[in-house]
Amino acid sequence: MTPRTPIVFERLDLLEWRLCHRFALASNTRLLPLATLRLASKAGDWPAWVLLILAQPLLDPSLGWQRMVQFSLTAIAALLVYRLLKTRLCRERPSITFECIPCTEPPRDRYSFPSGHTMHAVMFTVLTATTTPWLLLIVAPLAGVIAVSRVGLGLHYISDVIGGGLIGVMFALASIELLPLTA
Repeated sequence: MTPRTPIVFERLDLLEWRLCHRFALASNTRLLPLATLRLASKAGDWPAWVLLILAQPLLDPSLGWQRMVQFSLTAIAALLVYRLLKTRLCRERPSITFECIPCTEPPRDRYSFPSGHTMHAVMFTVLTATTTPWLLLIVAPLAGVIAVSRVGLGLHYISDVIGGGLIGVMFALASIELLPLTA
């Protein structure tokens, strides 16, 4: 027996598919080449965030180790909730539901909501804004390109990315509230 997609996703799919189709077709442009989207997506898999976590002691010798632990715990908690949501909500990827939407990067699994790449990108952007705001010059644009890449590669609907971003904000704010990052 296959899991049933909630009706809200069926309706969103019908509303979003044309825009996602256009976006995926238009994503391979001079402004934003397909190679850039793929690179951003790969960076958002884990390398960018692991580097950010490991850099915390170098960025702030007095609080860096605490921040490294906090960033790690927040990422793990977010990942657990993300996996739970993804396997319970069972929203098919756009390229599965609508064959006209090209998927130019192999998906890790069948389901698309929420976007875990975007969730982590936004979560780490908010945490970075709290701890090392000057680093936002790198982290914020990277997070934006990661989010765009997920739709541009045909892996997610726009609402998957928005949902992932909102979940990322919630985890970052909860982390900041529960374990303040300042001395």
